[in-house]
Amino acid sequence: MDVVVLIGRILFALLFLGSGFGHLTQTDAMAAYTASKGVPAAKAGVLVSGVMLIVGGLSVLLGVWADLGSLILLVFVLPAAFLMHAFWKESDAQAKQGEMVHFNKDVALGGAALMLFAFFAHNSDLGLTITGPLFHLG
Repeated sequence: MDVVVLIGRILFALLFLGSGFGHLTQTDAMAAYTASKGVPAAKAGVLVSGVMLIVGGLSVLLGVWADLGSLILLVFVLPAAFLMHAFWKESDAQAKQGEMVHFNKDVALGGAALMLFAFFAHNSDLGLTITGPLFHLG
């Protein structure tokens, strides 16, 4: 079971790590896109969110306070869904559909991050991790 959980953590974290590196290596392009969505302080937001993605992704991947890493990722994806993928604001049907897919993906990833948080914070035997949880739930 430990190996299955590790594989799941790797697959989950890879998405966030790739995106985080993109935020930090393509900051200007991402900031321009973010600004086009009406997000204030776009460049700072892109840099901060890039760090959040890398820290959260590495935490889950390596099992270093993976419960905290899961919360960090949750704090990124839910606001991103509403700020960056507001499909209800789109008038073009194709653009609306694309934004709806991204919105739903972010909400689902938020749900997965929340479940991971609960899993890590509730279980004392986490298997293949470097540290135990930072938080402890019942």
